[in-house]
Amino acid sequence: MTTIGIIGSGNIGSALARALTAAGHAVVIANSRGPASLEPLVSELGNRARAGTVADASTAGPVVVVTVPLHAVSSIPAEPLAGRIVIDTNNYYPGRDGAIADLDAGRTTTSQLVAAHFSGARVVKAFNHIPARDILAHAAPTGTDDRRALAVYADDAEAREVVTRLIDEVGFDVVDGGPLADSWRIERDTPGYIPHFTAAQLREKLAEAERRPA
Repeated sequence: MTTIGIIGSGNIGSALARALTAAGHAVVIANSRGPASLEPLVSELGNRARAGTVADASTAGPVVVVTVPLHAVSSIPAEPLAGRIVIDTNNYYPGRDGAIADLDAGRTTTSQLVAAHFSGARVVKAFNHIPARDILAHAAPTGTDDRRALAVYADDAEAREVVTRLIDEVGFDVVDGGPLADSWRIERDTPGYIPHFTAAQLREKLAEAERRPA
């Protein structure tokens, strides 16, 4: 059992808390509203979950999921996450996050921005192209026919492998997309974004992606 921090308790954060605890992991979940606001979720999840502060979730274990809106990432202190594997679930929505010129022009990726903020962390892009409801609904045992696949991107090979194992444990095949610089292939409005694809299908969709200004 691994203890995993989760910063953000919205749809994706809550779904991952449910999936990870069901897979046998412990979670420490935090949000901007404080631990008391998480009591209903923690009660539902049982003794593998506890609510905490952002600082608690940041230091709970070797893996921390950051699943807050892109514009809020900079509000999370970077130092406690140094050396840890940070799973970045982010997508860029200009109407929500404000215009970001480097993303609009295709000069960088959302995960590279996240990695620049958490400069001492080992950032892995994952879980950004699956709706929250599907994290539990589409999970299936290893070897299941037509098992859904998720893409991962990272500059750190060991961190990528750790996250690959976690994704398999919660019910999905994995497609290794390469470094964070290539993660634009699974950003918003690309062919692989959102639908259910097997690993072979997802590889095809990633290859079809064309980089265009946001």
